[in-house]
Amino acid sequence: MMIISAISKDMFLLESFCRKDGALSIAVPGQLAGLYKAHKEYGKIQWASLVKPAEILARRGFNISEALFQKMTKAKAIILANNELQSIFAPRGKLLIEGQTIHLRKLADTLAAIAKDGMNSFYNGVIARSLAEDIKKAGGIITKADFEKYRVITRKPIGARALGYDIVTAPPPAAGGAMMILILKILSNYGTNGVPIWLEMHRYIEALKYALALRMNLGDPAFVNVTNVLQTMISTSFAKSLKDQINDNKTFDSAHYGSKWSQVYDQGTTHICVVDNQRNVVTMTTSLNSIFGSKFMSPSTGIFLNNQMCDFSVTSSHERPPSPANFVQPFKRPLSSMAPTILVKGKQVKAVIGAAGGILIPDAVTQVLINHFILKMDPFTAVRIPRLYHMLYPDVVFHEKFTTKAGQYEYKSKVLNELKKRGHLLRVCSSWTICQFVIQKLSGPDSGQLVAVSDPRKGGAPAGY
Repeated sequence: MMIISAISKDMFLLESFCRKDGALSIAVPGQLAGLYKAHKEYGKIQWASLVKPAEILARRGFNISEALFQKMTKAKAIILANNELQSIFAPRGKLLIEGQTIHLRKLADTLAAIAKDGMNSFYNGVIARSLAEDIKKAGGIITKADFEKYRVITRKPIGARALGYDIVTAPPPAAGGAMMILILKILSNYGTNGVPIWLEMHRYIEALKYALALRMNLGDPAFVNVTNVLQTMISTSFAKSLKDQINDNKTFDSAHYGSKWSQVYDQGTTHICVVDNQRNVVTMTTSLNSIFGSKFMSPSTGIFLNNQMCDFSVTSSHERPPSPANFVQPFKRPLSSMAPTILVKGKQVKAVIGAAGGILIPDAVTQVLINHFILKMDPFTAVRIPRLYHMLYPDVVFHEKFTTKAGQYEYKSKVLNELKKRGHLLRVCSSWTICQFVIQKLSGPDSGQLVAVSDPRKGGAPAGY
């Protein structure tokens, strides 16, 4: 199995500050290079045939979903202040509404060129030149040479044993997989018979806090030696030692869990899981980072550009210094929370999972796996039920309470009261993560059957062909 590190996560020049948006927040996009590399290694269909549907969708347009309209509404001031964004989302000076059609015609032309020329035009040709010129005009410093220097890195995935399966997940600079494995190993040391749900949740939160504290010791392995930290995080004996430190009757302040460094609050992302009829699988997370990325769309190409520079450790927060493992360096990839994951038994795929939601990705992935494999929920219920989140700083448990067309998401008061008794500070949140989950039945009359769930929080639905 192969993990390709090329998902909008490249660094081009040493910077001493972080910009949340604008041209200086942009890192050289890596998604296209990663997709093209995967196609060259494993693809059977012509590249142009793969890109053409995206071009058609951009040119013909698509209807605004409930979730997209909510994001547009939150970003209304940004959209109306930017000519390019306004031309897409508010072409007559007023935001389009849910159900109306968005067209991305400039992007369609760019995709047509990519379909024809592969990644060459994007990194070495006219698209690279246009992107660099647009970024420079907006005050950025990325050059065409930076695009030309971009290289895909192929790394060996993390492998560990948990829940009775072999788990394969993304290695650093993605931190989500190691966090997930540590939490699962801690919780696997407990029995589940007769354990009330609120106690399961308390133990989960405690395990998550330990994982978050360790997360900031990880970074790009091409620049930082993360071997010892990574081996510790996936160690069964280390997980057992942490389990023994968890108190079922109380929680502690964030410093108790060994946190040395301030957190990086990476954001955004989207995720897809695919399984074919030969049981080849893809679990892929991509990201612009924040909503609308850098808030900058290239006028000449129609490409929305990321603000991944913010994922480096630059500023301090909560009286803790930034993590040296994630300092900015040329050509370094910043830390992320991505956790694309595959579960295998023998040589058969059991599950494929991943999530969107920035720093909260491990929360979503781990909770769905716990729900299905430990608490024995069916796949849809495992994804559908409410989730809770913790970021270590602030020392707050966020719990979902909101309503969509798919239904209501809310915890019972008894569960919340029991968490309060143990010292957890609770706050309500909306839908912060979206999880995709595919299960293959490995025994019984339905052996080989796939069950796929696309998170209904954003109106998702699985598709089969």
